[in-house]
Amino acid sequence: MGPNSIGRPGRRMLGFAIDWAIAIGVSKVFFNYDPAANLIIFVILQIVFIPTIGASIGHRLVGLRIISIHGGWVGLWRPIVRSVLLGIALPALVWDSDQRGFHDKIAGTALIRR
Repeated sequence: MGPNSIGRPGRRMLGFAIDWAIAIGVSKVFFNYDPAANLIIFVILQIVFIPTIGASIGHRLVGLRIISIHGGWVGLWRPIVRSVLLGIALPALVWDSDQRGFHDKIAGTALIRR
């Protein structure tokens, strides 16, 4: 439950909600709150911030970060795969016994506490 442990559902969902609110805000300003724009902006924000700051803005604010389970930098392809699957939503709702979402398992990532 301390640093480097898998992020718990409450923090994960709060981080997601913050990220979704940011995407909706940008969409409202530039795209008149278009539902497709909401999703595209959300995915783009994930893809940009995961490899650059190690987490999405929301996850960073709640004390989480994304790591590669293989060690080292997450790279560029992992955030793309993870974010596209997260945008589909279903993989994020399917968790395994170690509380990693399907989108994290496929991308080879884990969302952990900082």
